[in-house]
Amino acid sequence: MNTPTAELSYTSYPFDARAIAHRFRHSAIFGALDALNPGEAMRFVNDHDPLPLLNQMQQRYGDRVKVIYQQREPGAIMIDFVVVA
Repeated sequence: MNTPTAELSYTSYPFDARAIAHRFRHSAIFGALDALNPGEAMRFVNDHDPLPLLNQMQQRYGDRVKVIYQQREPGAIMIDFVVVA
């Protein structure tokens, strides 16, 4: 699911999950991903590594969404979720 940045060219849009209530997060994330076209990405920001979310995304989107970590430090996670054709 992880892909080196050099292989993809995309436009990213910010999505700060920290500002969304926990009970709505996954639905909001999936809604935002569903609205993206190939070549677009959601730049996801969170305070923890969203491993359960990544598993759900793999099941839902398979290889259609690539995961590219831009920052992976405790308390500071930034991931580009890139929609590919």
